[in-house]
Amino acid sequence: MGPVITKFFEYGQDDIDYLGSVDPVLGVAMARMGKVERVIIPDLFTALIYAIVGQLISVKAVRTIWTRIQDRFGEITPQQLALHTADEIQSCGLTMKKAVCIHDISDLVAHGDFKLEELHLLSDKEVIQRLIKLKGIGKWTAEMMLINSMERPDVVSWGDIAIRRGMMKLYGLDTLTKDQFEQYRLKYSPLGSVASIYLWEISFQ
Repeated sequence: MGPVITKFFEYGQDDIDYLGSVDPVLGVAMARMGKVERVIIPDLFTALIYAIVGQLISVKAVRTIWTRIQDRFGEITPQQLALHTADEIQSCGLTMKKAVCIHDISDLVAHGDFKLEELHLLSDKEVIQRLIKLKGIGKWTAEMMLINSMERPDVVSWGDIAIRRGMMKLYGLDTLTKDQFEQYRLKYSPLGSVASIYLWEISFQ
C-alpha cells in the first residue's frame, strides 16, 4: 500500500512579482503572506477521486473520508476501486451518489473506456469538456483537476465559493458579480492559478 504521492504547485518569485505589478492590492497581500504552498496530486486518477470526495464538503471532512478510503482499499487505483461495490465505497462516509460516481469512473478507466492520460494533450477548455461528460463531474471539479493535479497556470474558478470569498475579502466587496470576477480573472491572466492559491489562503484567514 503506497501513500498518495503529492508535490507543491510550482511557481516562483517572478510569478508573484508579475501578479503584484498587474494588481497592487493582491501584491500587498502576497508580500504580507509570503510564499503559499499548494499541495497537489500529480496522478490524474487519484486527483479525480479526491476531487469527487471533496465536492461540497469541508477540508476536514475530506481528510477523514480520504484516510478511510486509503485504509479500506489500499492504493487508489482504478483497478482497485472498480473491484469494490458502491456500497463498500459509500461505507467510508460518502453519499451514495458520490460512491456510485467513483465506482463507475473507476470501472471506465480500468477498462480503458476513459483515458485520463489523454487530458495532458488538451487545452484547459477541452479538459473541462472531456471531464464533465463523466457522471458526477461538473465544471468546478474539472477546474480543480486543472489546478490540483495538472498544474495548469491560468485557472480561477467562479464555481469555487472560497475563491469568491477570497476576492471579496481582498478587495473589500460586499457582493461579487460575475462581471467583476471576470475582470479580476483577466487581470491575473496568464497566472490565474497562482492568484487562486493566494485567494484560497485569504478566504480562510
